[in-house]
Amino acid sequence: MNETARTFRDLYGHQPKGVWAAPGRVNLIGEHTDYNDGFALPFALPQRTEVAAAPRSDGLLRLHSAATGSAVVTLDLAALDPAHPPQGADRWAAYPAGVAWALREAGLPVGGADLHVRSDVPAGAGLSSSAALEVATALALTELYGLTPTRPELAALARRAENAYVGVPCGIMDQTASACATEGHVLRLDTRGPEHHPVPFDCAAAGLRLLVIDTRVKHDLADGAYAERRASCHRAAARLGLPALRDLPYEDLDRELARLDDPVARRRVRHVVTENERVLRVGALLDAGRLRETGSLLTEGHASLRDDYEVSCPELDLAVATANAAGAHGARMTGGGFGGSALALIDAEAEPGVTRAVTDAFARAGHAPPRITPATPSAGATRVA
Repeated sequence: MNETARTFRDLYGHQPKGVWAAPGRVNLIGEHTDYNDGFALPFALPQRTEVAAAPRSDGLLRLHSAATGSAVVTLDLAALDPAHPPQGADRWAAYPAGVAWALREAGLPVGGADLHVRSDVPAGAGLSSSAALEVATALALTELYGLTPTRPELAALARRAENAYVGVPCGIMDQTASACATEGHVLRLDTRGPEHHPVPFDCAAAGLRLLVIDTRVKHDLADGAYAERRASCHRAAARLGLPALRDLPYEDLDRELARLDDPVARRRVRHVVTENERVLRVGALLDAGRLRETGSLLTEGHASLRDDYEVSCPELDLAVATANAAGAHGARMTGGGFGGSALALIDAEAEPGVTRAVTDAFARAGHAPPRITPATPSAGATRVA
């Protein structure tokens, strides 16, 4: 029996009807572009969140997480209210509760359920543990009740849960990667559609490896800084008379920046427009099988996130600089920022040296040891038991 199912049985005293899983994600490039109707190239990770579930007939939602060690959180489906999500030690429960709320608000008649959650997606590492939990919950609840939304619809409902119920104004990228990813591929994501298409991404065949360097600096996108970045972009787009910053052509960037009086707004706009251009250039290189040449664009992207978007931190900057000095083709932070993880594109044989260099640099700086693992493009959400 699956371990998540076994714990569910021990916890609730009956068998689950199934176990569903959704992965975390890494974003190769295209950061803070999704809520600007832009482009990104994410892919799913092997690490995933599993949700064992069984229906209930009394309208209650009972939630338990192996990660918290706390008691079961019991909520009344009919009383779920975005103005009053679970707080404190139970704050994690806002994510699955928000999914149930979003499904019902969309007219999908899910009822009560017992859920047990188990995950190996590191929380706060910029690898989208929240989207993995949302998508796994959405897949579990819809299949429990015989509902069949498409994967893009599932991603949109999971995003609504995070936006409207949890209160994080994220874009659609994380949930789309978790719900729709294809093994061995990145997703070429146009968030305006949203539309996505798989693009082969086989580092091993090219003699390469993509490392995820988890700095272990926890980030919390609900703390206001993320929302401030989004709001500043929307204000700038309105000032320039654009539906979104995606509509500012790269070739017109300098001319349009001159129309903005606020230097902070200019930096934010410059990041989004140049990042969209980098995504398109990386996508073209992937289409041509020129993976090594994407490295310099990754490093350019990090500089933009650090200097123009101001969402990096000393640990991320150290990881990127050290990996590049140790021979990486390129490196950058991934995820929303303010902590989390970096990526480094390296030759496969360079992995021991790069890993050692980054680990030693963190020790000299007095930082906690980073967690460094290869990233393999994996499949999206599925039923596992």
